[in-house]
Amino acid sequence: MLVVGAGVAGAVTALRLAQDGRKVAVVDREGPGAGETLRTTAHLASALDDRFYHLARWHGEDGARLAAESHAAAIDWIEAFVGGREGGCGFRRVPGYLFPHDGDDRRLRRELDAARAAGLEVEYLEDGVPGVPALRPALRFARQARIEMDAYLRALVDAARELGVRFFRAEVARVEGGTRPVARLKDGGTLSAGAIVVATNVPFHETVAIHTKQAAYRSYVVAGRVPAGAVPDALLWDDGDPYHYVRLLPGRDGDGEALLIVGGEDHKTGQDEDPTAYVRLQDWTRAMFPAVTGFTHDWSGQIIEPNDGLAFIGRDPGGEDNVYIVTGDSGNGVTHGTLAGLLLADLIADRSNPWTALYDPKRKMFRGIGEWLRENANVAAQYADWIGGGDIHSLHELAPGEGAVLRHGLHRVAVYRTGEGTLCAHNARCTHLGCAVRWSATEKSWNCPCHGSRFDAQTGAVLNGPAVRPLAPFDPAAAGDRERA
Repeated sequence: MLVVGAGVAGAVTALRLAQDGRKVAVVDREGPGAGETLRTTAHLASALDDRFYHLARWHGEDGARLAAESHAAAIDWIEAFVGGREGGCGFRRVPGYLFPHDGDDRRLRRELDAARAAGLEVEYLEDGVPGVPALRPALRFARQARIEMDAYLRALVDAARELGVRFFRAEVARVEGGTRPVARLKDGGTLSAGAIVVATNVPFHETVAIHTKQAAYRSYVVAGRVPAGAVPDALLWDDGDPYHYVRLLPGRDGDGEALLIVGGEDHKTGQDEDPTAYVRLQDWTRAMFPAVTGFTHDWSGQIIEPNDGLAFIGRDPGGEDNVYIVTGDSGNGVTHGTLAGLLLADLIADRSNPWTALYDPKRKMFRGIGEWLRENANVAAQYADWIGGGDIHSLHELAPGEGAVLRHGLHRVAVYRTGEGTLCAHNARCTHLGCAVRWSATEKSWNCPCHGSRFDAQTGAVLNGPAVRPLAPFDPAAAGDRERA
């Protein structure tokens, strides 16, 4: 068996396959955890953030119940797995609280009924989150959890290696299905296996099949110090769009401080770029949690949002035989990734699993057709960039450390000036489906507004898929330094 991708989904899948007695190899471009897994805030929630009244509309009441059950089962599996390990990888059961972003409780009451129908243990709290007066009213969900993601991933990799799983650094350029599917490496080598699992956050081997059903978003996170006991040890999130999500990272024994981790300010990758995202998160955090004494960290991550709220886990939707995928974490990457390993091991072993149809990548989206139409209309609109002008007229306008797109005849050229003043130029055509990339001042990268591929500012190398090839180089001298239309 071959698993492509060494994040949480790939590691759990490899471990479960090895537990079935299979020989397994895992390949990753940079090694375990180098992708999106360690950018998570590690909320472990069966109280999913897409609202159960939406899930019931998209998947039916039985589907909403299975969604809750499968994520609860993933948390149970994690708890059992880390239970015998030193420190338990920081796993702890905590309550989860959902509160309205504007104080209006009508959506909460609707979610209360839907969550109870899905089998969750949930109650309405008029006084809101204990100890945080600003967060009221609220729904309290029992038996949610948190974990230290780096410790969990190390434990997964160590357990897999103990069962003979081999981990390699290699970049896969293409996957071809068949009786014995093949992964073709970027360096020209090939790997074949009885089955191949593509667990790379977004599938890189599919051009269209899955990408019309989901969209890439950037989400931002800040972490600030709070006195021990000032904020409850819980998962907290509001119902805004985009929404905020909060958890506590307690200090070590005897440490008088903890870290409050706050995320949000999501936007579609390559669209609506705003360099004030971190500032706005800090402002919101100070308003809601005045005990914060200062901020210590910030980072961002790529969230793949399916149009109907649930991940795609199962057989390749493009028809590649003996190829399986997992994608569409929907902001619940740890639980979606963990349950993916449980489900994929069953599918490969031809065992029945009650979640198969719910997460099937080939599932139709009749009930979610409105969101599907909106997302794909948005993608189509981004191709209009090719008939527009550039961001700037002259390279003289480009400051060190900044990037911009120039019009050069029929070409759009992505130009970046390093801190030393060197110009780095690339064809702005995304190598996935030809959308024109845009500059992100926050990320210092070239981002595709169509399907979320991201590229390094200086080298054009792929930072996030689905693109697998870097941006094509463009001679900076050819771009010239004269006025452009």
